This record gives sequence, structure tokens and C-alpha cells, in this order.
Amino acid sequence: MSNISLIIEERAANIGNFMVGRLLPFREKRMVGPYIFIDHMGPAALSDHENMDVPPHPHIGLSTLTYLFEGAIRHRDSIGSDLDIHPGAVNWMTAGKGIVHSERTPESLRHSEKNLHGLQIWVALPLEHEHMEPSFQHVEAKDIPHWEDQGVTFRLIAGEAFGRKSPVDTFSPQFFIEIKSTTAQTLNIGDSLFGESGMYILEGSVQSEAHEFGPKQMLVAKDARLCTFTMAQNTTIYIFGGEPFPEERFIYWNFVASSREIIEEAKEKWLKQEFDRVPGETEFVPLPEQGRNIKH
Repeated sequence: MSNISLIIEERAANIGNFMVGRLLPFREKRMVGPYIFIDHMGPAALSDHENMDVPPHPHIGLSTLTYLFEGAIRHRDSIGSDLDIHPGAVNWMTAGKGIVHSERTPESLRHSEKNLHGLQIWVALPLEHEHMEPSFQHVEAKDIPHWEDQGVTFRLIAGEAFGRKSPVDTFSPQFFIEIKSTTAQTLNIGDSLFGESGMYILEGSVQSEAHEFGPKQMLVAKDARLCTFTMAQNTTIYIFGGEPFPEERFIYWNFVASSREIIEEAKEKWLKQEFDRVPGETEFVPLPEQGRNIKH
């Protein structure tokens, strides 16, 4: 019996002045473990007059994980964080009861040609942390656990797996792993996983149960403990997931919550501009006009 329960293809989505490939949420699978939102950003080649500019916007009930393959992004938020993220590092912003942030091309790159490529991910918070104080953590690339095993390189970007723990401050049992191979390799990593798991193929291909899968596809497993697959040469994949929550999560715009009422309160708060502001920023993203319907 196949252990693959679902195959999700990237769908194009516009996030303002930038196109992304959306993976989660998906109509047949809203979450994988606590992971509720995944965008594949780029690869994009930007000219000397094209820049990424996402003005201040709010979040509640989640942690955001930004992980770049190419380029740089300037992060600013309402608790005073202000720094650039570069490839291999992790920006982990926990919204809790509410945070506002902007994402822009750094000043040093705004007037030159540049590339931008990476993943932007939301991880829902468990009930006991849903209304926590907001926080921000930046972890440099050199501080992410990484190792090699029989020609395969691993990076434990977040969570726990393989008897290792990432320094990223997660709030529920989970994992986010980068695996790269320059040669064809068969792996069985099920003993290191738990809960639900998904695999995103960035480049190359993966063979599982006599089927081959390629870039921009995400595979969702029925049982994380039965994770066996073959990577073709020059393949990069990301395995993510963890323990699912017992309660439903609702998502509207940039808000994630365990109830519609919490989201309605956040919507009204943003409409009234009662969230804390990002120092040095005067713009903001307005609440979307498309109605009061909350996706779930």
C-alpha cells in the first residue's frame, strides 16, 4: 500500500509585487503537523529598479520561518527587530497575540541587479502559546545543525530529528529538514520522524514506490515513520511536519487562530490601526476588501 496520501503541485499566487508558488494551505490538506502555510518564493531575477517591498502587515497566532537560497531581505518589526537575512540563516518571528513587520530588499541591493529565492513558512502556535508576547529570533547559517552521511548532507533548520535539536525556539513538537545529495541515494529516515510529514522537492527528483516525482511537487505521507525514498543525483528536498493539533485552526489573510472570534478581533484591530507600529515605517497593507469570510 502506498504511503503517499497526497501530491500537491505549486499554485501561482500574487503577494503584491511578487509572484510565489503556494503549497499550503491546500483544499484537501490544510496543515501538515503544525505547518499551515508554505510559499516557494522565486527564483526571481530583479533588475536595478525592481525590488521586493512588502509594507508593514500584521500576524497573530503563528511563527513565521524565512529561509533563503539566494538574495537578501530586510526584516523590520514592531518589537524593534531590524536586520538582513541571507541564505542559510533563519528568521523565526513569533506573532503570538500580535506583531507587525515589513519585508524589503536591503538598501545595499536596491540599485543593482539581484536574485531572490527562498521559502516563507507559517507554523501555527499551540493553544497555550496562541496569545503569548511576540518575539523574534535570528539564527545564523553556521549555527544550524548540519552533517553528512554517506554523501548526503543534512541541515536541521527547525525542531528536533536524528537525535539533534535546532536552536530555533519552536513551541510544539516538529521538524524542518534540508537534505541534499549529489549522487543517487536511497534513504530511510522514518525512525527520525513523528506525527505528520511532507516532502517538498526543490530540485532534482525523488522516486518512491516505483513513482518518480520532480521539482515544485509536495508529497504528504500517510505515516511519517514509513519514510523511504530514493534521491536522484543533484537533488534537494525539504522534509517538514510534526505532531498535529487536536483543535482546528482558522486562517484569514495573515491571521491564524483557534477561533473565528479571535480573527474577527484582529481584523477590527488592524482596521483601527491599533497594532504596534514598525519603527521608521509609515506605509501599511490594508485589510483585504474581500469580505468577512474566514477560510478554514
